[in-house]
Amino acid sequence: MTGAPVLFLDFDGVLHPGSGLGDTRLMHAKTLQAALDGLHVQVVISSSWRFHLSMQEIRQELPAGLAQRVVGATGPAHIGRWPRFHEIKAWLDHHDPLADWRALDDAVSEFPKPCPQLIACHPQEGFGPRRAQELARWLG
Repeated sequence: MTGAPVLFLDFDGVLHPGSGLGDTRLMHAKTLQAALDGLHVQVVISSSWRFHLSMQEIRQELPAGLAQRVVGATGPAHIGRWPRFHEIKAWLDHHDPLADWRALDDAVSEFPKPCPQLIACHPQEGFGPRRAQELARWLG
């Protein structure tokens, strides 16, 4: 994995607005897949969905082109300040400490300020064109 950029992916507030109930569930997954098309990046699931679904179930929920990029998930929940950031750092420490990474997440309070690696989504909107441009600038 060394040298491959890593995108840490949250679901709620990113792949769909808020809790993603009904027709909105994972509504932005294909948009994210299209934004990553042709770009070299691995995806690690940082969403709390990892506590309730197996990796196989998570991959089955995602469009095939996005699912094939998924290389794993962050580990146990971190208790304390900036939990998502520390979960990501723990994954990186174990897998690829020198990886270039970004987190696509709506939980800005779970990251230190500033955190240049955070691509923040509005929790009621999720992933859209502006965030796609940020990914393209990072990976382009």
